[in-house]
Amino acid sequence: MARRGLGEATNAAVFAAAPSSKDDPKDEKPHYHGHRERLRQRFLEGGAESLPDYELLELILFAIPRKDTKKLAKDLIAAFGSLAEVVSADANKLADFPSLGDTGATALKAVQAAAQRLLRTEMKNTEIISSWQALVDYLTVKAGYEPIEQFRVLYLDRKNKLILDEALGRGTVDHTPVYPREVVKRALELNASALILAHNHPSGDPKPSRADIDMTRKVKDALATVNITLHDHVVIGRGGHVSFKSEGLL
Repeated sequence: MARRGLGEATNAAVFAAAPSSKDDPKDEKPHYHGHRERLRQRFLEGGAESLPDYELLELILFAIPRKDTKKLAKDLIAAFGSLAEVVSADANKLADFPSLGDTGATALKAVQAAAQRLLRTEMKNTEIISSWQALVDYLTVKAGYEPIEQFRVLYLDRKNKLILDEALGRGTVDHTPVYPREVVKRALELNASALILAHNHPSGDPKPSRADIDMTRKVKDALATVNITLHDHVVIGRGGHVSFKSEGLL
C-alpha cells in the first residue's frame, strides 16, 4: 500500500477548497484569471510534484474569490516556515493573517482535516505495527505541529488494528501529565489488547526526555498487570521521530 505524507494527503483535498473557473463572474476577467487556469492545468496534468509548495498553497487559496493568491501564498510560507506549518497553524492566527481572512483560514483547516481523515482511514484498514510509515505519517499530521505537548494513545485489538486514537491529555510547551492508571482504565473499557503511545515535542527535537522514559516504563508495567501489551512509544517532532522500541527503551 502506498504511503502518504502530509503533502500527498493534502493534494487529495485540494479541490474541495478550490472552486472551478465557472465560479468566476463571466463579465470579469481579472489579471490573475489566466494564471489560475494555467495552475489548475499544471496540477491536473503533472500532479503535485510539478508544483512547488507555494503554488500548491495557491491552489488551495483559490477558495478566496477574485483575489491574486500568489503573493499571499508566498507570504504565508515565509511567515510560518513551510506548507505543512501553514496548514497546521492555529485557525485564529490564520484568520488574522493579512488578506487571508476567515474564508482562506477555513479552506486551509479543511485541507488539514481531510489529510488527517485520509491517513486515519488508511491506518484503520491495516495492521498498524506492520505499517510503520503510515503510523508516523498520521501522527505527524495529527500532532507534529501542535504548539503545546499532546499525549495520544492508540488502542489496538487482537489483530493490532486500530480501535481508537485518543488524546489523553494536553499540557504545556514541554510537559504533559500522564497517569498510568488512566491509561489502563481506558484500555480495559475499550477491550484493547495492545497500545501505542505517542506525543509531540513542540521544540521540534523528538529526543525523549528522562521523564518520558520513566513515564513509559510505568505505563508498560501497569499494562502488564492486566495482560495488555505496549508495542511502542513514538515521539514526534518537526525534525523527525523517535521510536522507543527501536531505541531499546522498552
